[in-house]
Amino acid sequence: MTGSRMSRKKPSYAINDKLRRFLRHYGREAIVEVQYQDLLRYAGTVPLYDRSGKDTLWETVFFHPSEMENLNRALTGIYALLKTGGDLSVMEHLSVERVDYCTFGNSNPFRIRIKNLFNDNYDYFYIKRADASRIYGLELEHILSPNRISYFVNKETLIEEHIMGIPGDQFIKNHLKDDGVNPVRVAKEFVKFNERCFVRLLGDMRSYNYVFDITPDFEDVHYRIRAIDFDQQSYEGRKNLYFPQFFKDNLQLVQLTIKYMTPETILQYQMEEHTLIAKRIKAARYMIKDLLDSMMQEPLSDESKILNLKEELARHYDETAFLKCRTMGAIVKLSLKVILRKNKQHFEPKFNFLKY
Repeated sequence: MTGSRMSRKKPSYAINDKLRRFLRHYGREAIVEVQYQDLLRYAGTVPLYDRSGKDTLWETVFFHPSEMENLNRALTGIYALLKTGGDLSVMEHLSVERVDYCTFGNSNPFRIRIKNLFNDNYDYFYIKRADASRIYGLELEHILSPNRISYFVNKETLIEEHIMGIPGDQFIKNHLKDDGVNPVRVAKEFVKFNERCFVRLLGDMRSYNYVFDITPDFEDVHYRIRAIDFDQQSYEGRKNLYFPQFFKDNLQLVQLTIKYMTPETILQYQMEEHTLIAKRIKAARYMIKDLLDSMMQEPLSDESKILNLKEELARHYDETAFLKCRTMGAIVKLSLKVILRKNKQHFEPKFNFLKY
């Protein structure tokens, strides 16, 4: 496990004009009635406990009755926008059951619990301060991973769907040793998840920042690990902080991988993931070009972190071109270029938009 320290508090980065144009062009901007700042006008709070009586570190917030009626309509409208593209006919049987507020972390999100009045089923979405780092993280996840992400931005407000799954820390503690768990498939997915995070430089994948999405297969069970926190997209200056394997929270998954995987098998799954990432880049070539063009125009980190990371990656990849990078966006772009180079047999010779 690494002895590197995570940054205590990452600063928020504003959305620049180029990123704003990207969001507008690719349908990530929407007009909504509620901004993040509006929800800060709550009248009171109470601690939120889980089913076992443990403090979740979230607080349930309450609003004056005069405000709640308008909030209910506005928030169910946002949910309809996320789920049905804005078809307001679904709003009649939806209601805001609860609004929770998180006082720790970088984004201090509000979590909205939406209830279906017909069947008492419920779902969530989040309202956060818009941070350019997180938006780049969300978009890179959407383009480069097997997971699609639904989110949109309005002014300085970010709205995200809820990513379902068993939180990683809970899965490791309560389910990893269950009889029905396939340890080989869990280890395989951890190897692939580890590689996805490092290639696109998504940091801070401690066990509570990802979930296990479990799908029954016709003969077994399929596991997918999904990141749920994107605040530390290409911010840290140590390369090991972009490898989930180096966080002590994930030690049991590392031990499982060592037990059930040979070095040759691990290499095979790493190469498989590189090939999949390269294919996803090809499929979204113009979109990722526009995203990286915007990302390269802002530092997204401290100068000292950028300097240290590019030096470590230059040694890791034996690629001196990293030393020329001036921003985190440039480092991400070159990291993806390295993957494309390794998988060039899958791409036509003129496919060179990531040329550094």
